[in-house]
Amino acid sequence: MSRIICIASGKGGVGKTTLVSNLSAALAGFKKSVIAVDANLTTPNLGIQLGIPVYPFALQDVLTGKVNVKDAPYYHEGGFRVIPADISLQKLMIPESQGLLNVLYKFVGKCDFMLVDTAAGIGKEACEVIKAVDELILVTNPEISSVVDALKVMQIAEKYGTKPLGIVVNRVCGGTHEMSISEIEDFFGLHILGIVHESTKIRKYVAEKRPVVIAEPHSLPAKQFKQIAANLLGIEYSIKRGFFERLFGWWK
Repeated sequence: MSRIICIASGKGGVGKTTLVSNLSAALAGFKKSVIAVDANLTTPNLGIQLGIPVYPFALQDVLTGKVNVKDAPYYHEGGFRVIPADISLQKLMIPESQGLLNVLYKFVGKCDFMLVDTAAGIGKEACEVIKAVDELILVTNPEISSVVDALKVMQIAEKYGTKPLGIVVNRVCGGTHEMSISEIEDFFGLHILGIVHESTKIRKYVAEKRPVVIAEPHSLPAKQFKQIAANLLGIEYSIKRGFFERLFGWWK
């Protein structure tokens, strides 16, 4: 049975789209069939991050009936499929939950996972996407403002009957201003699906339009994304730390 999961956040800039691209690659690495969908139709970035900023068909074309849904996905080198959103102002639109649901359900039984990127926050666009999916992963940074905003998203999800699966704490630096992982877990009452530390490698490969999971599969951030995928699948995956990682205290 296909799982339709929205990746959501309370504010922008927390690394939501980066999680979608890397989690898609990580799940594909575990031999799962994945479709990544950019349902952020006002400020789409997934196609840009994956190196397909210009494409003949996009999600907007499917939603408006101009293109058959089977023609929308693109195959990525990471072993997963992508349904991007058009970045032009001419195709700017707010998706309706029923229309999006109709598109997503065309792929039920034809993939293991659909990972749906959405706009940050709790505006109409984000709410329509959250309403259309079955499950939700919250992405937050360890700062209190990011955590509080993500809590609002969780409450919206619960209102629509969308199941929150857990939290991904991204861009962790270990600073004294950050909430601890246990504090964040207690705050939400949800378990932590994974932790991703702030990394120049992630920023480097975002700029190069490649998921770090593909570009440097043995790096620490790639392993952390793989651990999130493993936790989602309910399988064991241990991160072996190198000497320099232990020496400089990157893992907590």
